[in-house]
Amino acid sequence: MEEAINGLSYKDAGVDIDAGEALVDAIKPLAKSTARDGVASGLGGFGAMFDLKAAGYDDPVLVAGTDGVGTKLKVAIEANKHDTVGIDLVAMCVNDLVVQGAEPLFFLDYFATAKLDVAAGTDIVSGIAEGCKRAGCALIGGETAEMPGMYAKGDYDLAGFAVGAVERDGILTGDKVSEGDVILGLAASGLHSNGFSLVRKVVEHAGLDYASDAPFTEGPLADALLEPTRIYVKSCLAAIKAGGVHGLAHITGGGLLENIPRVLPDDLGADLDAATWELPPVFSWLAQAGGIAQNEMARTFNCGIGMAVIVAAERADTLALTLKKHGERVFPIGRVVQREGSGVEIENIENSWPA
Repeated sequence: MEEAINGLSYKDAGVDIDAGEALVDAIKPLAKSTARDGVASGLGGFGAMFDLKAAGYDDPVLVAGTDGVGTKLKVAIEANKHDTVGIDLVAMCVNDLVVQGAEPLFFLDYFATAKLDVAAGTDIVSGIAEGCKRAGCALIGGETAEMPGMYAKGDYDLAGFAVGAVERDGILTGDKVSEGDVILGLAASGLHSNGFSLVRKVVEHAGLDYASDAPFTEGPLADALLEPTRIYVKSCLAAIKAGGVHGLAHITGGGLLENIPRVLPDDLGADLDAATWELPPVFSWLAQAGGIAQNEMARTFNCGIGMAVIVAAERADTLALTLKKHGERVFPIGRVVQREGSGVEIENIENSWPA
């Protein structure tokens, strides 16, 4: 084939195919390390296959979810710390699957950037692989897009897609939730991946940068804010298997006030007691430094509770023990009550959280 003289190439336009291939080579062992029963194809094909029968299911229903990391990525980019946001990406997807009783089976990622940085890309995917290991699912595919002109220099975006399965008779819908059920709160690892537009505003208002010492803990502010989202899959699946779990609510955007009602019947509400768990220091600092009202905190952040587990009252102690055995810090934070509108009310908030 005759070569054009002084012709343009894809690389001249800002897309480096060689860098893309180098990243694929770097992440293949990372993906392989997440293999589990049911994986029926390797990384690099046009599509990925998964065998539900090989995974041990008899009458499965598939559950799918997709999510991103939000503007937490801006903190990672400014701090040049990329090794944990992949865990966040997986967590935000798989925690949404387990609330329906589903076991996450496989995960795919979408990574888009202006110019591919192989080292940063490898850090990101290593985090994704670590998240998949924590969730027990396989990283079986994804897409890396280099798009000059779409993103500013150094910027990137992440999206994730997870598929899980649950036996038909084990689906959690919240229909079994009843008055008197106990709400167990599972401790969050930090901010998780919600509310970062407000977090970044507070950091700016406080006159800090991400290399500053964190005002509420030891070490740089970036490290504290980038603490990855906790993955609750294995502990919650163990609790579901033990029996007595009526509902699960992943506390993401909308906080405690908006997420718990999503798994309550219309004629039931939830009464929480803020005195039953300690507000982690990062939230106290945000409330004080940003002058954020208590109600705004409760509808924006997880406020220290990353997952709410609604259980039969007579099973509460046993299930709390099961969750603790799987590494969770568990707090009995409230009860389900008869109340139209499925609202959440938090008592003792005035005495327990900064005003």
